[in-house]
Amino acid sequence: MAKGYWVSAYRTISDPEKLAAYDKLAAPAVRAGGGRVLSRGARVVAHDAGIAGRTILIEFDSFEQAVAAHESEAYQEALAALSDGVERDFRIIEGLD
Repeated sequence: MAKGYWVSAYRTISDPEKLAAYDKLAAPAVRAGGGRVLSRGARVVAHDAGIAGRTILIEFDSFEQAVAAHESEAYQEALAALSDGVERDFRIIEGLD
């Protein structure tokens, strides 16, 4: 079964306090959903139209598990805390078998 991944690239962080509140709630929500943080990139080299900002990569055992974790009540609470504190590009992608 193909794994699932959350890929989140932060364009701007306008409210570090909201981001900190999100981080406190998101970490346990991700773990409860079966996610494993592979990278919380402080060091990023961007190419083409990329932005060298905070980038997060989280792995799940399946694409369906990744989608379900995002839709979970716990993660939705984390998103509410984040609100408009950042601008980011968030994607859920399916890995290769």
